[in-house]
Amino acid sequence: MTLRLTKHHGLGNDFLVVFLADLDVGDGSDAAEPVAEDDVARLALELCDRRTGIGADGLLVAGSADGYAATMTLFNADGSRAEMSGNGIRCFAQAVAARRGDLGPQLIATDAGDRVVTLASTDDPRVITAQVEMGEVGDLDEPDGWSALEAHPDRPVAHLSLGNPHSVVGVDDVRSVDLDTLGAKVPHVNLEIVEPGPEPNAITMRVHERGAGVTAACGTGACAAAHAARRWGLVPAAEPEVVVHMDGGHAIVSFDPDDTRRAVLTGPATMVATIEVDRT
Repeated sequence: MTLRLTKHHGLGNDFLVVFLADLDVGDGSDAAEPVAEDDVARLALELCDRRTGIGADGLLVAGSADGYAATMTLFNADGSRAEMSGNGIRCFAQAVAARRGDLGPQLIATDAGDRVVTLASTDDPRVITAQVEMGEVGDLDEPDGWSALEAHPDRPVAHLSLGNPHSVVGVDDVRSVDLDTLGAKVPHVNLEIVEPGPEPNAITMRVHERGAGVTAACGTGACAAAHAARRWGLVPAAEPEVVVHMDGGHAIVSFDPDDTRRAVLTGPATMVATIEVDRT
């Protein structure tokens, strides 16, 4: 069979998108054999490899359900399943919009819960802007093995959830941190390091993502970091929007003034290519 995928990126955080209907193995009848999760995990591991595959930080699988534009299942580059990706869902929504031929709002079911995505066109036909209602930023207990980082006790730390786990650490200079080494010590969480600025309402963030390693950007991580930065006073608590600068560019995280734990993420999604893979 020939498998058709699209590749997208959100600020350099790149994803492959495949529709579940294209993965089903049919026999020419209306019936199709469902795809086992282990098979999709192996497919993600194969296709996301940057040397022997296409290369991506993750594989997004689009399914269908009544009342939803689509369901989204995320497999990291290492084949593990993850609950949510803020950059990934923007890329996913771009693929769904292209499939159905419109930029209307989308209700998407994810392992972290329902998410509403609003899309807008840009001057570049390859790029859309997407606004995602990311839900509530919750608190988490300190993750197992956290002491291995040997973080100085005076450094601000927040363990937070956007449906997936994050640990945010305030540092003096994000460029001076060996993030590969630190992230490898807590591979079961997404690790963000942040510093204030350069603008008064901005932070600079780098991230080591669970299942992918150091990436150019992380949307859920941007929301966690923005929430932590407001809590710590790195940006004014009254500021409704926080600009989060990452290696791949910047996203905007805004908070509901009546519920300051509810975050909305706004950023681009870029269509890279349509790819056909021979699976025979």
